[in-house]
Amino acid sequence: MSTCPTDLAPLLGGGANSSAAAEYICNQFTDAGFAIDNTYLLFSAYLVFAMQLGFAMLCAGSVRAKNTMNIMLTNVLDAAAGGLFYYLFGFAFAFGSPSNGFIGKHFFGLKDVPQPSFDYSNFLYQWAFAIAAAGITSGSIAERTQFVAYLIYSSFLTGFVYPVVSHWFWSGDGWAAAARNSGESLLFKSGVIDFAGSGVVHMVGGIAGLWGALIEGPRIGRFDHAGRSVALRGHSATLVVLGTFLLWFGWYGFNPGSFNVIFKTYGPSGSIHGQWSAVGRTAVTTTLAGCAAALTTLFGKRLQTGHWNVVDVCNGLLGGFAAITSGCSVVDPWAAIICGFVSAWVLIGFNKLAAKLKFDDPLEAAQLHGGCGAWGIIFTALFAREKYVNEVYPGRPGRPYGLFMGGGGRLLAAHIVQILVIAGWVSCTMGPLFFALHKLGLLRISAEDEMAGMDLTRHGGFAYVYHDDDASVHEGGVFMLKSSAVRAEPATAAAANRV
Repeated sequence: MSTCPTDLAPLLGGGANSSAAAEYICNQFTDAGFAIDNTYLLFSAYLVFAMQLGFAMLCAGSVRAKNTMNIMLTNVLDAAAGGLFYYLFGFAFAFGSPSNGFIGKHFFGLKDVPQPSFDYSNFLYQWAFAIAAAGITSGSIAERTQFVAYLIYSSFLTGFVYPVVSHWFWSGDGWAAAARNSGESLLFKSGVIDFAGSGVVHMVGGIAGLWGALIEGPRIGRFDHAGRSVALRGHSATLVVLGTFLLWFGWYGFNPGSFNVIFKTYGPSGSIHGQWSAVGRTAVTTTLAGCAAALTTLFGKRLQTGHWNVVDVCNGLLGGFAAITSGCSVVDPWAAIICGFVSAWVLIGFNKLAAKLKFDDPLEAAQLHGGCGAWGIIFTALFAREKYVNEVYPGRPGRPYGLFMGGGGRLLAAHIVQILVIAGWVSCTMGPLFFALHKLGLLRISAEDEMAGMDLTRHGGFAYVYHDDDASVHEGGVFMLKSSAVRAEPATAAAANRV
C-alpha cells in the first residue's frame, strides 16, 4: 500500500486535490484491510474456542457416568485458569518480541498491546490454542486425578510449557520458526513448517498426558489380575459423536484460521491467487485427512474386532485432523488422503502398544495427539509442495520443501529435530511436575473415591438421576446407573452377534 497514493493520483486527474484524494482513498482501503483481517481472526478464534465444548462432550462420553461432572468441570477450568495464566505470562513468553530464540519477554499482562504486529484478536486466538493443549492432557488422566492437580498442571502448561514451544516454532524470534525474522538464519535453511500445531499443540498436550498417565498408573479394573486388558467403556457414544462433530467444526478455525490474515494477494491485482484461496485449500486438506482416517479406522477395526465401532471411528477421525494440522496449508488434497490413511494405522498401532504395556489413557489422547501429531510432522516434511511453501512462507528463495516432492532432506531433518525437542522439553517440565504431585499425595484420588466415582465423592452428586439394580451402591436415595461400563470385547464377529 506504500505506493498506492502515487499510483492512484494520476488516475484521479492529476489536479491539485488528486494527491490528497488518493491518499484518503488508500487509507480507507488500508483500514478496511485491517478490519477484514481482524474479523477473520476473531471468527477463527471463536471457532477454536468452540472446540472446548467438543472436548467437554467427547470427554464426558468417554468416561463412566460416575465421573461425568468431574471431567466436564476440568474442561471449564482449563479455559478459565488457562485464560488468566496465558494473559499474565503465556502470551508474553510465546510472542513477546523483540526477544531471544528461546522465550519471549514482552507483553506481560498484554502491556503495550495493541501493536502493529499484534492486536487483541491475536491474543484471543492464541489463548484458544493454549487451552486446547491443556484439554488434551486432561483426557489422559481422567477418572482418577485429584482436582487440585488439574488446576496446577493446567496453569503451568498454559502459562509456561506450551508458550515456550510456540515461541520456538511460531514467533518471528523463534530459533526454529519457518517464518523467522528477515536476516535471521533458518534451521537447516528451512525452519520447521508446523503450520497449525501438530507438534506445538498436539504433541505438547499428548506427551504431557503420557507422563501424567504413566505416573498415575491405570484405573482400577483396567487390567485384570492376569494382566489382560479390560474395556472400561465410556457411558455415552452419543456424547462422543456430538463432541467429535463439534471438534470437526472447530478445526475449520484451527487450521485455516492459522493464516491470521486473509486479505493478501499472491499474484497480480485482480487475479484469483491469494490467501483466500489458500484458506479454502487448507479447509479441504483438513477435511480429506479426517475423512480418510475415519474410513480407514472403520474397516481396520472391523477386521480386528468384528465390530463397526463408532467410538473408534471418531477417534480415528480426530487422529487424521491432528496429523494434517502441521502441513494443511502446504500440501495438495491428494496428499492429505495419504496423511489420514497412515494416521489411522498409527493410532491403531499405538493403542495396541499401550494395551501391551498396560498404559491406560481413557481418551487415547497420548496415542492420538502425540502419535498422530508426530506422524503429521514427518508427513509435512515428505509432501510439502514448493509452490505452497513459497506462498505461505515468502521471502526466502530456494527454501527446502518436501522430500517426496523433490525438495531434499533438509525439511525432514528440521522436523525430526522438532519432534525430539518437543518430547524432551515437555518430558523435562511436565514429567517432574506430575512426579512431584504424586510424591506430595496431590495427584491420584483414593481407591475408595475412585470406585465410588468422583461425582459423588468430590462434586456433591451425580450428573444424572438414574437407577441401579444393585442396591449396594446407592446412597441417600440416589442410585447409580446399571453398569455396563466394564465389559470385555467379544473376540469374534459371531460372539458379537450373540450378545
